[in-house]
Amino acid sequence: MSGVRLLVGTRKGAFVLTSDGKRQKWDVSGPHFGGWEIYHLKGSPVDPNRIYASQSSGWFGQVIQRSNDGGQTWEPVGNKFEYVGDPGTHLWYDGTPHPWEFKRVWHLEPSLDNPDDVYAGVEDAAIFRTTDGGQSWQELPGLRSAEGSRWAPGAGGMCLHTILLDRTNPQRIFIAISSAGAFRTDDGGKSWKPINQGLRSEYIPDTTALVGHCVHRIAMHPSRPQVLFMQKHWDVMRSDDGGDNWHEISGNLPTDFGFPIEVHAHEPDTVYVVPIKSDSEHYPPEGKLRVYRSRAGGNEWEALTKGLPQSDCYVNVLRDSMAVDSLDPCGVYFGTTGGQVYGSADAGDSWTPIVRDLPAVVSVEVQTL
Repeated sequence: MSGVRLLVGTRKGAFVLTSDGKRQKWDVSGPHFGGWEIYHLKGSPVDPNRIYASQSSGWFGQVIQRSNDGGQTWEPVGNKFEYVGDPGTHLWYDGTPHPWEFKRVWHLEPSLDNPDDVYAGVEDAAIFRTTDGGQSWQELPGLRSAEGSRWAPGAGGMCLHTILLDRTNPQRIFIAISSAGAFRTDDGGKSWKPINQGLRSEYIPDTTALVGHCVHRIAMHPSRPQVLFMQKHWDVMRSDDGGDNWHEISGNLPTDFGFPIEVHAHEPDTVYVVPIKSDSEHYPPEGKLRVYRSRAGGNEWEALTKGLPQSDCYVNVLRDSMAVDSLDPCGVYFGTTGGQVYGSADAGDSWTPIVRDLPAVVSVEVQTL
């Protein structure tokens, strides 16, 4: 029987949760790197036992960890992230120029065909790559050439938090930055273009600017890389042409503010979001924790509540804290800032808490073994 491994990053360490294909009973391993903020963990699609983790601390800085045995043991690898050339400046919160400063790695994305090949999205926003298993990292500086001097941080910093690889075209990569927007390369990272046509943001001077939109997360189904879904700082969006144009699909959601967005493993038009009340009140509307699912690619949404608290619940679900497995029926998982990790073994119809009392969850990834 297939197995499932959840990789959970929290404010105080990493946890590895494992189950068989029934996904009813779970073993919990951790905390690994207790006391450290773990922004992201992700395993290689071609070698599930190869896992990378981003370990961060305000005192000790950034450490990239690597496991070769499915998260049982870890070793630090390379942690030298240097911008190419003179990086210049980007905008600061008040609109003044500010020098580029590396702070941490927000997202790790192993390549689709080589466990030693990994992309890293960092703060201040840039994309790096390793081809030697994390020992050395090189920036792909063409990204910052895409209007980088006009990028500015969102409330959580100027972070590159999403990296999507196109299985049908190894030269195509999509990324998202808070708060610069979404970008695409069609030549393996040499050059990049902003893909924000159709986005509208009331909190920037030019509401339809080429860059400057606070994109919280983008997602796609591997079989249909031309179709992208986006959770923005207000608005749920969809593109049917690889990001060249976007249109709103918020439909009947109770609020179109949120952080994560994911796509069902076997149904490319089934999409999941977790609405949060507002950009100042980061908790579910009415204190009811509800995942919303659209089976029509947006606009028409249904609340998924079975097994989730429907009163007095004031947690948040962060942008990297939702994942889907590839079993049938599809499993859906998410973690909260209250330390709960919820799982559904029936594509969201019902939910159970896998674990309740972790530190605040920052990221959740799943491996189908």
